[in-house]
Amino acid sequence: MTLSRADASRQLDGAGLRAKRALGQNFVVDPNTVRRIATLAAVGPGDDVLEIGAGLGSLTIALAETGARVTAVEIDTSLLPLLTENVGHLPGVTVVQGDAMNLDWNALLDGREGWALVANLPYNVATPLVADVLDGVPGVRRLFVMVQKEVGERLAARPGDDAYGAVSVKVAFHGTARIAGIVPPTVFLPRPNVDSALVAIERHAAPLDPGVDPKVLFRLVRAGFAKRRKMLRGAMAGAATPEQLAAAGIDGTRRAEELSVHDWMGLARVVAGTAG
Repeated sequence: MTLSRADASRQLDGAGLRAKRALGQNFVVDPNTVRRIATLAAVGPGDDVLEIGAGLGSLTIALAETGARVTAVEIDTSLLPLLTENVGHLPGVTVVQGDAMNLDWNALLDGREGWALVANLPYNVATPLVADVLDGVPGVRRLFVMVQKEVGERLAARPGDDAYGAVSVKVAFHGTARIAGIVPPTVFLPRPNVDSALVAIERHAAPLDPGVDPKVLFRLVRAGFAKRRKMLRGAMAGAATPEQLAAAGIDGTRRAEELSVHDWMGLARVVAGTAG
């Protein structure tokens, strides 16, 4: 059985604990919501699932109910006894204490490919964690994460969207993203002040352009969006010349939020001298 609000409150009170703002903790305490996440994440028997920020284990339980193997990571040592009590006995569940921003991913994934990351991500690490996993953990083939709504909009944004930014380009470079649903504050303990979004990210089966140097690409993207209100011919000063923009087929009067990932990749190839 997954945890209700009353269950979570009783456990936390009994242990003398409260959600830690510094760790971005907002526990999901609605059984329907965690089952919805597990269903939409489309995991089941034979799947390896990585959960970051397991908390009290409510989502962990719902994931385990699907028959998937779940590795539940939690940074807060004070929560580990409660988490272990709630999920440690479940078949296929492994509890790991660790900081998601400093994990030994090779050891954690144990050499297996095709992992799914399914998590209610702590608000304070959601964006950098998703970026790090996409950049450096190819063993995670897909992500299904709950994040603040505005973060979710940035992850899934397209060129021209108000939310489109550097992280949107990074996600598009590595995979395809969509918002799979909106979650209200009422399902959390404590209740946040904003809605959350469920974001599904699927890695591309093959690189969009194997000839692009990601370091060059993202250096250019960061430069462009650092001055996003400026035309590119001004915003990219020191990163790409007007001649390089023109060689990539990019009008220097355009702005960063108008360029697709393919535009950025074309510019990266010109700057790196690999175009043609």
